[in-house]
Amino acid sequence: MTRDERRKMLESFGRAPALLSATLRQFPKKMWLFKPAPERWSIHEVILHLADSEASSYVRCRHLIAEPDVTVTEFDPARWAGNLGYFHQSTREALEIIRRLRKMTYQLLVAVPEPVWSHVVEYPKEGSLSLESWIELQERHIPHHMEQMRHNYGIWIATHPPRKPATRSGGSNTPPRPVSLSAEYC
Repeated sequence: MTRDERRKMLESFGRAPALLSATLRQFPKKMWLFKPAPERWSIHEVILHLADSEASSYVRCRHLIAEPDVTVTEFDPARWAGNLGYFHQSTREALEIIRRLRKMTYQLLVAVPEPVWSHVVEYPKEGSLSLESWIELQERHIPHHMEQMRHNYGIWIATHPPRKPATRSGGSNTPPRPVSLSAEYC
């Protein structure tokens, strides 16, 4: 990867939380708990997953920079989602975690000297991963889940069509005429 390609990738990596927030504003909050299938995540769960993943990535990135050649632990998203009670956690706070941790990691990465990009850590299942390969994976993570959210919304809107506005009897949508009350009606 050239320096210019890396710079563009880092810019994309740094912008992702803002893009996530903009994407979330497109979806009504009432559908954030909708699951397109029992085994699929709701938008709410995706947001909590992204916060946990960002926390894990925050530490992994620092291992890559400060402690290359170590073995790092795996992050099992399904187990975390199943065991950490995502339903009861705050999406607002999760989004703040994502924003802050991503900003700190971005600021660290833009200042990393060239030789550090070749640092490697070992993953038990995936094997060796360099900092350069790691940023390629991380840069795509939030956008991948934004697509998942759009997919959820598409299914939700197809199964929950918007209601038509109520009309007055006779099909007219004109406002009723004011009625004046005289003393004989009181």
